[in-house]
Amino acid sequence: MIGAIHELRYFPHGVFAQLRFGRISLQQPNGPVRYRCIKLLERGNHLRHEFRSRSVLRIDIFKRQHRHALTAEAAGFTFATLDDSLALGDADESTVRGRVDALLAMAKLGPLTSTLGLIPTITTTHTEPFHVSKNVATLDWVSRGRGAWRVAVSTSQGEADHFGRKAPEPAGALYAEAADAVEVVRRLWDSWEDDAIIRDRATGRFIDRDKVHYIDFEGEQFNVRGPSIVPRSPQGQPLVAVDAVDPPSTTLAAVAADIVFIDAANPEAAARRRAAILVAVVKSGRYPDEVFVIANIDMVVAPSSEEAMSRLAALDRLATWTRPDERALLVSSSTDAIDAIRGWAGAVDGVHVRPAVHERDLRVLVDDVVPALRESGLAAPGSSGQTLRDRFALPRPANRYATTSA
Repeated sequence: MIGAIHELRYFPHGVFAQLRFGRISLQQPNGPVRYRCIKLLERGNHLRHEFRSRSVLRIDIFKRQHRHALTAEAAGFTFATLDDSLALGDADESTVRGRVDALLAMAKLGPLTSTLGLIPTITTTHTEPFHVSKNVATLDWVSRGRGAWRVAVSTSQGEADHFGRKAPEPAGALYAEAADAVEVVRRLWDSWEDDAIIRDRATGRFIDRDKVHYIDFEGEQFNVRGPSIVPRSPQGQPLVAVDAVDPPSTTLAAVAADIVFIDAANPEAAARRRAAILVAVVKSGRYPDEVFVIANIDMVVAPSSEEAMSRLAALDRLATWTRPDERALLVSSSTDAIDAIRGWAGAVDGVHVRPAVHERDLRVLVDDVVPALRESGLAAPGSSGQTLRDRFALPRPANRYATTSA
């Protein structure tokens, strides 16, 4: 699958693009790849094309997000992701020192789109899980079942100083806290049974109180009684995504993630990484078929390879593209991009393509790459269904408390 614009990815089950936006299906020996995703907020992944700090709160940013989202949705992308952080950013003229809230920006897109999944990044380090739960559930409601959550942690002193409650902690401690936070959020999503709202005029009852449950979570970092203030959302359990970038985050992904983003230099390395993650998933007591591993790919794509390389060189002269060494970088013509995407099929469940400049790379992907994949038989029709869980062929889970009471 092809993943987001910020990235484009592809899976044995679909194609994702991260504006991250996406979905198309790549036919493979073991089944189609169906998911793509895209990244929305920034102009692109290359530092030169991050939106300038003076325009962070200008309305054109939201118009651009909307335009990119509709473009990706029309092309068949499965979902879009939007990065976020509690960090202000470096005091440097070339970096953005402000940002809009990813979840709120995605919530604005919910009613304006119809099929595109919406996955904002939300940190757990200085954020109460109760608020994460109600906010993501609300996103799921306003998008009619297309909301999700990309889990992140906050490691810097600057982020800690914004709150003044605790000092920065090691990654292991932060991801352990994140695991508890995800568990609390999932329980809160189930704290209302699907039929808890009865609107019984005869008795004057809006809800059946027996179908709204306390969760009574007790952990090292927090105790949460619940219930949520938001009724159970269309998906029941919105999808949870984790970037598996080191051992602590990989542990979290194995126990808690529906979608796992990875960095790998080539398909062979990605296949080994995916296999290791799925082994960890099984050891945690989960089914590997319910977890989708997607590889990030940074991309500069143009009508010719020479033009693509020239564009990257021009961008690098203005600002260095800081990116993980282990992440794949594709600088190529649209034709070569098609062949490169084919090479990832079977290695991972999808590729998450991160265009350097959305205005140009997304357009080439949509106009040239995706149609060619369809024409060549690599892109099959996506899965049917209205919710993001439907797009991943994942069933709507039963409510844990309804099962208990039954």
